[in-house]
Amino acid sequence: MKVVGFTFIRNAVKYDYPVREAVLSILPLCSEVIVAVGNSDDGTRELVEQIAPGRVRIIDTVWDDSLREGGRVLAQETDKAYAAVPEDADWAFYIQGDEVLPESDAQTVYTFMHRYKDDERVDGLLFRYRHFYGSYDYTGASSSWYRNEIRVVRKRAGIYSYRDAQGFRKDNDQKLNVVAMPAYIHHYGWVKEPAAMQRKQENFHKMWHDDAWLEKHVAKAEEFHYSGIDQLERYTGTHPKVMEERIRRKNWKFDYDIAFNRTSFKERAKSFLRRYLGLDFSYRNYRLLK
Repeated sequence: MKVVGFTFIRNAVKYDYPVREAVLSILPLCSEVIVAVGNSDDGTRELVEQIAPGRVRIIDTVWDDSLREGGRVLAQETDKAYAAVPEDADWAFYIQGDEVLPESDAQTVYTFMHRYKDDERVDGLLFRYRHFYGSYDYTGASSSWYRNEIRVVRKRAGIYSYRDAQGFRKDNDQKLNVVAMPAYIHHYGWVKEPAAMQRKQENFHKMWHDDAWLEKHVAKAEEFHYSGIDQLERYTGTHPKVMEERIRRKNWKFDYDIAFNRTSFKERAKSFLRRYLGLDFSYRNYRLLK
């Protein structure tokens, strides 16, 4: 079974993306990982070169900064990396620059990839998500966080990154047929040193909005304020081993009292239906086979 990883990144140093950890987390399952390195000004290419020489293949790209609607440039860069995956790959494992696969779930992912390798009905495999916020001790609890997403797909013509690169579609805007796995991806995009987080926010919104919108809606500040969140849960589990050094380097403090969660009636109703009746009405960017 041949598995090839793929991802994209730009200015990882400036915006404090854990791309090294992301790549290393999926590398044990992959023969190689392809990294589309966008035009950066902070040593990102040098960082990626040092991750795993001989196992990481870099393709240099130039981002289209004129694409300022819907995060489309992120999907475009994902497609560039996906296009470089060899045609003989059985699976392509996508990981974003702020996502990490826990090593405890690697065997589960391998088992599912092997089980469905020859089942042509299956376009991809679906992961569960933990979204960390503010620090490594809290996760987002409201329904606004996506709960599942596709990160393993077939290498075949017609599959492409969808909208802002959150998921995938095929052919003429068709949802992928997927199998759900009891495996997690840890999303660390909202855990950064506050100054780096502020820089990321100011840059990130440029992929969705014009300068006039940014001037009106993005606050000018030296540091990002993590207090503007409605609902978190305390996380008591473990983090992937590749994250240990980064977690030790954490140099800011974020405390949150979950007793002050601001939960609407609608949110409470959704939570009740999901937890006690197994009814989940969240948006699904895929077609679930099993």
